Amino acid sequence: MKSNTTAVHPLDAALALEPRGEHRWQGLAGPDWANMVGPFGGITAAQLLQACCLHPERQGQALALTVNFAAGVAEGEFEVEARPMRTTRSTQHWTMVLRQQGQVCTTGSAVFATRRQTWSAPELRMPAVPPAEAVAPERRMPPVNWPSRYEFRFVEGGWPDYRDASEQPDSRTVLWVRDEPPRALDAPALAAIADVFYPRIFRRRGRFTPAGTISLTTYFHADEAALAKQGSRPLLAVATGRRFTLGFFDQSAELWSDDGHLLASSHQVVYFKD
Repeated sequence: MKSNTTAVHPLDAALALEPRGEHRWQGLAGPDWANMVGPFGGITAAQLLQACCLHPERQGQALALTVNFAAGVAEGEFEVEARPMRTTRSTQHWTMVLRQQGQVCTTGSAVFATRRQTWSAPELRMPAVPPAEAVAPERRMPPVNWPSRYEFRFVEGGWPDYRDASEQPDSRTVLWVRDEPPRALDAPALAAIADVFYPRIFRRRGRFTPAGTISLTTYFHADEAALAKQGSRPLLAVATGRRFTLGFFDQSAELWSDDGHLLASSHQVVYFKD
């Protein structure tokens, strides 16, 4: 499989899966999305969702996505198997497996739904923050590649400064974020952005701690029309940890449109080494 040209947006290059028979797609893991071990988890989640979106049997729009990270993905080709397991009038259920050199690296499940107009009401409220244009873009980046694929405007809880190793009372981060270069929002892009938060233990402890996501679930509260309406404008992203104990912790996130609508929420469990 040939690598994509530089004219293609980095996200679209990563999502360029090629069919390789029934239920199977081939992708390429490149250096643009590199993290500490393997690629950024958000791009792997987006690739699994993309395999379902490209499948000729897919019905409906993304409602839920769970990704379980069993092993790191090395640079090079990989294969995604995406199978619809059951389709009802309202939902379609999928299982996915990402393999590399015959070994399972990632497993996942997804639910697509036929969305209909119903009664609707918000309960969670978007935090009151300055607009994106009033917050300066972050120029300092960690020594891995994937953060350069995004524009970060931190309102609260920016990249940790490990020179100050003091423990924090909470692990909350609030920021405006979008693809870099800007790209119109869709479900795979939103699945990737749901994982842009560095491990909450970094902020809570005030120092680098070896950590890695084990399982990530994202719920999509917006349909394709709402995502298209957001376009390439920044999303407000909020994340906080819940409990750190016995080598694992969990963290929750919210992704808001710039006009105050909750587009997605996510929850993940993360391994850490003391």
